Amino acid sequence: MKQIYVVAGEMSGDAHAAGLLRELKGIYPDLEIHGVGGPEMKALSDSSVKDWVEDAAVMGVVEVLKRYGWFKERFTEMREEIRELKPDALLLVDYPGFNLRFSAAVRRELPETKQVYYVSPQVWAWNKRRIPKMVELLDEMLCLFPFEKPIFENAGLKTTHVGHPLVDELAGERIEGERDAKLIGLFPGSREREIAKLFPMMIETAVALRLWRDDLKFSVPAATPKLAETMRGMIKKAGAEEWITLTDGGSHELMQRAACGVVASGTATLEAATYGLPYCLVYRMAWITFCLGKMLVKIKYIGLVNILAGEKVIEEFIQADAAAPEVSAWVRDILTNDAQREALTDRLGEISAKLGEPGTHRRAAERVAAWL
Repeated sequence: MKQIYVVAGEMSGDAHAAGLLRELKGIYPDLEIHGVGGPEMKALSDSSVKDWVEDAAVMGVVEVLKRYGWFKERFTEMREEIRELKPDALLLVDYPGFNLRFSAAVRRELPETKQVYYVSPQVWAWNKRRIPKMVELLDEMLCLFPFEKPIFENAGLKTTHVGHPLVDELAGERIEGERDAKLIGLFPGSREREIAKLFPMMIETAVALRLWRDDLKFSVPAATPKLAETMRGMIKKAGAEEWITLTDGGSHELMQRAACGVVASGTATLEAATYGLPYCLVYRMAWITFCLGKMLVKIKYIGLVNILAGEKVIEEFIQADAAAPEVSAWVRDILTNDAQREALTDRLGEISAKLGEPGTHRRAAERVAAWL
């Protein structure tokens, strides 16, 4: 019997890991899965995976420091658990701040356990100095974008480009029908911090747009029941219950029905691009984190669509620019300019084609199976 320990710290990582693990169980039907992740991984593992993503999905230096004690406790618990299990392989999914530290601890204490990283950290953007350390720790990197492979491979780390798991995950969720010209999708993210910093601005944007056109309607999907409760309170406080609809999930359907969208930076921006949703990107973080990031990050754009294109395709509203006047002005422009909206949809189709062919989860699972 083979054992694998998996660490995913966000909803997207939970989905990516679950897709890989389903394929891996097809190769090893008696595979034992342990670790931490989200609801999909927990269901797949008969609850031997702990669901921690609602608490673990925090970003930014300040935000992490506020919860340092909690993370230290989880780290200690997980280190003790994996020491007892002695699994054949450790699968680390994205979430680099935690996962690279955990990798180092496991390499010290369990040098025989093979380590595979799925969804490579974007060290090419923010900290190339970490790459030599990753070469020491990891047995293989499974990267999503073709330009990432030579970065790690040239440093001496075995690397396989498997394609992007979204190609698999979104293929089965296509719906028929035209977009609703009066519907705007609001996608504030799946973390508490994102909701706190971005959703009030999105509500203000919706209010401004309703003053412009009172026939517009808005829909916002909540990633979890806990976030839904918080967001429902914000909508009620704004007196917007009649024209802002809150749903339990359903972001992929909304991306295909809405005329345009306002999307928090992250995996959702790639999902929106794959579905051809004309959207703008919004992003806010603590100012200290932002200033540190400006010093460390060496890329022109933060949106993966713009990075893949090598130019500004999607409008990015960051920090102070992520405000209702700026965002509502963009929405008005895109709604009133059919040619611009159609051109953006076409361009998004071209860029999302770069994510690769279907079968990502299977290709990734085969590489993990090779180490098992």
